[in-house]
Amino acid sequence: MAIELKMPALSPTMEEGTLAKWLVKEGDTVSSGDILAEIETDKATMEFEAVDEGVVTKILVAEGTDGVKVGTPIALIGAEGEEAAPAPAPAAKPAEDKPAAPAPEPKAEAAAPAPTAPAPVETPAAPAQPVAPARADGDRVKASPLARKLAQAQGIDLSTLQGSGPGGRIVRADLGKAAGGAAAQPQAQAAAPAAAAAPAAAATPAQPFSTDIPHEAVKLSNMRKTIARRLSEAKRDIPHIYLTVDVRLDALLKLRSELNAGLAGRKIKLSVNDLLIKALAVALEAVPECNVSFTPDQLIMYQRSDIAVAVSIPGGLITPIVADAAAKSVSRISQEVTELAGRAKEGKLQPHEYQGGTASLSNMGMFGIKQFDAVINPPQAMILAVGAGEKRPWVDGDELTVATVMSITGSFDHRAIDGADGARLMKTLKELIESPLGLVA
Repeated sequence: MAIELKMPALSPTMEEGTLAKWLVKEGDTVSSGDILAEIETDKATMEFEAVDEGVVTKILVAEGTDGVKVGTPIALIGAEGEEAAPAPAPAAKPAEDKPAAPAPEPKAEAAAPAPTAPAPVETPAAPAQPVAPARADGDRVKASPLARKLAQAQGIDLSTLQGSGPGGRIVRADLGKAAGGAAAQPQAQAAAPAAAAAPAAAATPAQPFSTDIPHEAVKLSNMRKTIARRLSEAKRDIPHIYLTVDVRLDALLKLRSELNAGLAGRKIKLSVNDLLIKALAVALEAVPECNVSFTPDQLIMYQRSDIAVAVSIPGGLITPIVADAAAKSVSRISQEVTELAGRAKEGKLQPHEYQGGTASLSNMGMFGIKQFDAVINPPQAMILAVGAGEKRPWVDGDELTVATVMSITGSFDHRAIDGADGARLMKTLKELIESPLGLVA
C-alpha cells in the first residue's frame, strides 16, 4: 500500500513552505535517509529526507509550488512494482443521465392588464466627439508607454483616439478626454436625470495603487511574510525603551590590530563586530537582569548568553546564533560568525542555528549609519544597534581631543527590563569596549 509523504514541519514555527525542488522523479527507488526534495521555509532552504524505502509512485505537488501547508500530501511511495492508485473518478452528474422534464407552465390566473410602457424621456444629444482618423490595417498606433499602460488598465482602445502629441502621438491627456467623453454619454434612454448628472469620475473604479507610475508587483516570499508579521507584532506588542551611549573605540581598535597580527598564521582576521559580540555576551552575564525573556505569566532568566547576529541575505534578514559567546574566545567567535553567515546566505542554516538566542546584535556601521534604533526580536527582550566608528571631538579630562567614537543603542522590552537595569548594561558595555583587555583575559 502506498505511503503518503507529507509536507514536513522543518521548524517549530513553520506553518507552510515552498516545494523548491524535487531531487527524485516518479519511478525512482529511494531508501531511508535519501534526500527527496528541497523545502523553502520562512528562514532557509532545507533538505527533506526519506524515512521509508520504496518507489516514488506519484508526485502530488509540483516543484516551485508555494504556500503548501504542513501536513499536505506531496508524494506517494509504494513497494517495488506497485502502481500509483488511480485518481478517483469524478462524481456522476444525475442531471446528465436523463434530461430533466420541462417544468409545467403555471395556470394563468385572471389576466391582468399589461403595464403601460412609460413614455420615452427625451435627452439632449451629446456633443460630437472628435473622431480618430481611420488607420489602415496593420498600422501601429502611436502612443507613449505610459498612455499604453493606462489605456490597458482602463480598457480604452487606443485605435479609437486622436493623439494630441507630436506627430499625432497619443499621450496621457488624450486618455483623460476619452474617459470623460465616455462617462458623459447617457447610459440608457430611460436613465433618471440624477443618474445622468453623476460626475464622470464615478464611472472609473478606484485602483488600489496608482497606475500613473510604472511599477512591478513582486510576490512576497515566505521569509518576507514572516519578517513583516514578526516585526509588526514586536512594534505593536512590545513597549520599547531606547538607551544610547557614545563609546571611544581607539583602545579596541589597537587591541584588534595586535590580535590580528598574532592570528595571521592561523588565517583568522577579527572584525570589530566579533569583539562587540563578545562584549555584549560578557555584559549580559554581568547584568543578568537584561538576559531575560518575557511571557504573560513569568520571566525567563537565562544562565548563558547566546547572541543572535543579524545577517542580511537576499530577500530578507536572518539571525544565526553564537551560543554561549561569553565562554568562547574572540577567535572562535570570529570563525563561527564567518561560517554561519556564509551558510545563511546560501539558505543552508538548520533551525537550531537561527532560532532562540537570548539577545541580538545588529551592526550597520559598515554602511556609514551613525546611530539607529533596532526592533526587538521576540521572544528576546533586548537588541544592540551598532553605528559607525568615526572621528569626533572628544573631551579627555579637561582636554579636547579627536577620537574614534561609535554610538550604540540598546532597545529593551520595558515589560521585562527596567530602565535602570538597561542603563547598567549599557554602562558595562561602554567600559568593556573602552578597556577591552577584559574581553581576552
